[in-house]
Amino acid sequence: MGKLYLVPTPIGNLEDITYRALKVLKEVDLILAEDTRTSGKLLHHYEISTPMQSHHMHNEHKTVDGIIRKLQAGDTIALISDAGTPAISDPGFLLTRACVESNIEVDCLPGATAFVPALVNSGLPNDKFVFEGFLPVKKGRQTRLKLLAEETRTIIFYESPHKLVKTLGHFAEYFGADRPVSVSRELTKMFEETVRGTATEVLEHYTNKPPKGEIVIIVGGKK
Repeated sequence: MGKLYLVPTPIGNLEDITYRALKVLKEVDLILAEDTRTSGKLLHHYEISTPMQSHHMHNEHKTVDGIIRKLQAGDTIALISDAGTPAISDPGFLLTRACVESNIEVDCLPGATAFVPALVNSGLPNDKFVFEGFLPVKKGRQTRLKLLAEETRTIIFYESPHKLVKTLGHFAEYFGADRPVSVSRELTKMFEETVRGTATEVLEHYTNKPPKGEIVIIVGGKK
């Protein structure tokens, strides 16, 4: 019986990877990558020549069974996403569940996850928090926002740059104009920034300065 490794990869700075992660990526029989072109840059940087196979949200339902057969035949396989820890708003859950159901060992390595530095440097309470990931795009969005408006814990969201202003507007509308918000953008990269303030203050900032890059939003809970 083989083994599945869930291996976190850097969210920006290529130096943010552990020695153990590099060792695993060099030694496994196969690497499952969300985008082989993106992951290829990381592997090339560290001179890793392990074969890769595409495994992403559009094909994971079709590829899981074949991967399970390889693991049952004794292969060791590493799963990586484009950035961060697999299965956190990225592919990984379906394969992990299938391994657990098939009694295949799963080993998740510690490492980079975008929401952790965003939460810690937000200045908002982090003793209790809830991770929401991406909000529904259309159906269910209003219902979810109304529910979260009553949440007393700090709330973590992921958002794309072209939807950030719209989402901040919804936060001001449903959570209140004075609700504290922290937006971290391009974490660990050259143009990393964190903007903190009320929902309306942060909304005004990004209305005047359209954002780019990966974004994590931290919202204070209801008092």
